[in-house]
Order: sequence, then C-alpha cells, then structure tokens
Amino acid sequence: MLRRSAAVAVCATVCATGSAAMLAPPATADDVRGGQRVVIETLRLAQAWRISRGSGVTVAVLDSGVDPRHPDLAGSVRVGRDFTAGANPRGTVPRRLHGTYMASLIAGHGHGPGGERGIIGAAPEADVLSVRVILEDDEPGRRAFGSGGRFENVVARGIRYAVDEGADVINLSISKQLATRAERAAVRYAIARGVVLVAAAGNEGDGATYSYPAALPGVVSVAATDRRLRRAAFSNRNSSVLVAAPGVDIMGAGPGGAYWVGRGTSQATALVSGVAALVRARYPTLSPPLVARALAAGATDLPPDGYDTATGFGVVDAARALAEASRLSGHTEVATGPEAHDPARPLAGAEEGPVTAAVGGDRLVTVRAAIAVAGAAGALVSLSVVVSLLGRVRRAQTSQGA
Repeated sequence: MLRRSAAVAVCATVCATGSAAMLAPPATADDVRGGQRVVIETLRLAQAWRISRGSGVTVAVLDSGVDPRHPDLAGSVRVGRDFTAGANPRGTVPRRLHGTYMASLIAGHGHGPGGERGIIGAAPEADVLSVRVILEDDEPGRRAFGSGGRFENVVARGIRYAVDEGADVINLSISKQLATRAERAAVRYAIARGVVLVAAAGNEGDGATYSYPAALPGVVSVAATDRRLRRAAFSNRNSSVLVAAPGVDIMGAGPGGAYWVGRGTSQATALVSGVAALVRARYPTLSPPLVARALAAGATDLPPDGYDTATGFGVVDAARALAEASRLSGHTEVATGPEAHDPARPLAGAEEGPVTAAVGGDRLVTVRAAIAVAGAAGALVSLSVVVSLLGRVRRAQTSQGA
C-alpha cells in the first residue's frame, strides 16, 4: 500500500478541516515566514536565489492533489490527471492536504506586497504539475484504493504522465514496501528523458528498511534530519539514501489558505525537489545523474566517513549544489541520437536489430546479432587449441617416463 511520508502535527491557522489538533493560536503571516527561517538558513536558499529561483522549471507533485487557489501557490499550479478516480464514492471532494503541503515547500511564492507573507518554497518561481496518485488517510475510498488491483500501478502511470506533460523534476513524497515492474520501467523512462526523480526514504525508522520508489536505481532518495541536523528518529536508514534535508517542525501550506507544521521524510523530499528545480532552471540540460551528483557533492554536515546510511552524503546545500552543477555542466551522462537505447525494451536479443558504433574516430562498424555466432565459433577454436596443447603435454610426459 502507498504511504504518505509525512505526519501533520499542528494546524497553525484556522484550518479548513478539523482533523488536526490546534496547539497554538492562529499564526500571522510574519509567524509563517519566521517559522521557515531555520530551513532557509540550513539549505542556504537566500544565497542560491541570487543565481536561480526555479523559473521555467515544472515540478510534478505526485501526491494527494494540490489546491491551486492557495494564495501562496496561486498562478503556479496546473491540475493534471487524477489516477485515484473511482476509489472514493461519487461526489467526494478530495482534501488535498498532503499534496498542497508538499507543493508549497517546493514552489510556494508567498503572497501580499513583495510576496513577503506566507510560505516561500525552495524554488519560488517554479511551476507545479499536480498529479493525484494517493488518497489522504481519512478519505472514504482509502481501503478500496489500497486493495484494488486496478490502482496497483498508479505511481508508474503518474510518472509516465508527468514526463509526457513536460515535467523537469518529479517529487515523490510517498513510499511503499515493494516496487512493481511497471514502476521500475517508469523510472527508467523518466531518467532516459532527462527527468530528475526525488523520493522519500520512508518513516519507519528502521535499519535496512527500503522504501520504493526511493530505493530504485537513479532516484534521489532523501532522509530527514532533526534540528541538530542528525537523522530524525523516524527516518529510514539504508544504502539507497543519497542526501538528507530538514524534516522536523517544517512549516507549510494547507488547502483553504491554512498553514501547517509537520514532520517526515516527505517534507525533506519536497525541499530537495525544490533545490533540484533551482539546479535545472540554471542548467536545463544537466542530466539526472549529474543533478544527483551536484546535490550530493554540494552537501554539508557530512557523516564522519563521508557517507552513511542515515543521511547519505549529508544535508543538501542549495548554493553549493549550484556551484557543483556549474562545474559539471560541461559533461553529459545521457546517450542521445536514434541509436540510443529505449529503456522500455530489453538490452539484448536479435530483435533489437543492428547497432552502429563508431570505431577509431569516424569509421563506422555495424554490429549484428550474428556476432554471437562468431563468438561461439571463436570459443570452439579456443577450446580445440587447449585440447591440442594438453595432448602435446601428455605425449611429452609419456616420452619422458619411458
């Protein structure tokens, strides 16, 4: 079953729903921006914004839906497909709490004079594509959604949809225990088309517990840190973790103009997606592996040995990530051209047809499936040579014994 990777802990203003406990008086706009100060300083966003603010980049938020009318997101959200359609009873209005919360951390632009009120995301000039692939925990169709086979590959379908709709970054603040074949293929599809995927490491807090899609190759897996920038107690630790970001007491926007405080690897993931958007806005052709490298190489608060399974290569630093991306921008790790491999098809097999390869600069050689026959013939020749040599050794030994 798909899980959100965040827990909403507090409703900071009068909320559209009554499901969260009110632990403090309604927050003013100044309280909201002030509540973000630690995160902004930790990620060094103010310095990064001098170089990039995410303009021209689309971040797909695969989640429970985003409220496009929230004042801190208005004008930046495009509502896409709802892959959960049919799970809820007819007429149910989605709450869109978790998705709005994540979108605000990625691309919130604030509101009021100069955008100084409300939530500002890591990439405040980025656009958001909302793709609904999960339900909130209290939605009536939750049980049907979790047990219905027709919803098994909603994440895979959502990823492919987001890629085809022009997403540059895909945020996956969700997790599950196992990955399907369709999800693996969708991840390959996205990466092959230059899309950066960022996903939550999970909130079980266990050692060697893997969550998907974060643990799939090529996905940036994000752990959460506490206020001391150490692994948060709930954050999973495993070898898929690449980087970490703050995930405790994170202020964000909720539907209906509300503001929330919560904790989870979801929040950390959204912040890293925002930083990835800053990188892609400044270096739009940088391949997903190189974006991931820039995030990792630019991290701070490094583990003692340079890497551990708790926080990966350290806590993301937006300014340093942009500096690393500048250094890497002259390189590529993505094959292009008509002969580039389609990730949806197998690598081997005669049905793939001839492959043209460059040899010695400009001379072209066509390599066909028949090469396997030549290889087999070569192996037989080699075997006959070995047998002949062994025969000679035995004859020499017999001659010496006589």
